[in-house]
Amino acid sequence: MPPITIPPFRSHWALAGGHRQTLAGAFFPGRLPDERAVIRHIPLPDGDTLAVHDDCPLDWTNADPVVVMLHGLAGCHRSSYLVRMAALLNECGIRTFRLDLRGCGAGFGLALKPYNAGCSDDVLAVLRAVIEWCPNSPISLFGFSLGGNIVLKLLGETPERVPSELVRAAAINPPIDLASCTYGLSRWPQRHYDAYFVRQLLQRLRELQQQRTDFVPPAFARTPRRLVEFDDQYTAPRSGYRNADDYYQQCSSEQFIPAIRLPTLILTSRNDPLIPIASFERLSPPANVRLHIAEGGGHLGYLATGNGERSRDWLQTQLRDWVLPQ
Repeated sequence: MPPITIPPFRSHWALAGGHRQTLAGAFFPGRLPDERAVIRHIPLPDGDTLAVHDDCPLDWTNADPVVVMLHGLAGCHRSSYLVRMAALLNECGIRTFRLDLRGCGAGFGLALKPYNAGCSDDVLAVLRAVIEWCPNSPISLFGFSLGGNIVLKLLGETPERVPSELVRAAAINPPIDLASCTYGLSRWPQRHYDAYFVRQLLQRLRELQQQRTDFVPPAFARTPRRLVEFDDQYTAPRSGYRNADDYYQQCSSEQFIPAIRLPTLILTSRNDPLIPIASFERLSPPANVRLHIAEGGGHLGYLATGNGERSRDWLQTQLRDWVLPQ
């Protein structure tokens, strides 16, 4: 694995605690670079289409490194952690592809099926397209939150399917035990996150129904108020699973991590309010999988102080060094 040293995370003085880190990272992203990416479309075998955002540095040439990135639940290519990561990598001459999972971002209206925590076949289709566009380049794959679970599942469920062009991967705050994460949202104060996710997902369904006349809306027995109810009545059956529990059992990446062969970094925080740290503490990863548990950072927050970097760069710096070890 790349010989990188990950420094301790030191929280910004005003953002101590997992909830503050999480909320500040999500709702106070600061100024983000303007969108200049080329949007590429990737058709899928079932008729849906994915959108991928290609940020190519001016001095990039074929055989230079490439990074493919996946967002989390209710996110898209404009999620601040993806935009900042792409900008930092582009500065280093690395070409990036930010994937909009089915129906998200620029892919809204291009897919009838929902994305889910186990849609590794979709990511494999993206990797194959990127290999065609960049045939001589080493590829790294980053997944954030739900996207991190998808990455780990892809790498470990059938390692022989992983393209040889993929040289390393990283999963940041991945929900490797989906059941414990989702059911845990029903507890206080996580209920606020639960309600937020459900509102976002229901709004997206209403908008899709307005845009696509061929979309058949779910016949909810009652409007979901919790994420597990939404998954049970919509995500799971529309994705081919019996119910939410079957979906969580089949798609949780914890069971696939022991089979991962690729150099892989799993980075999470001890005070992530959305993902129980117990799922990582019981993990026994293989030698090629490096697990780093930061003492703070919340869920995709990592707003730091010190460390010689800008306050929002701690996470991005570690991932940059994972691709380009110093």
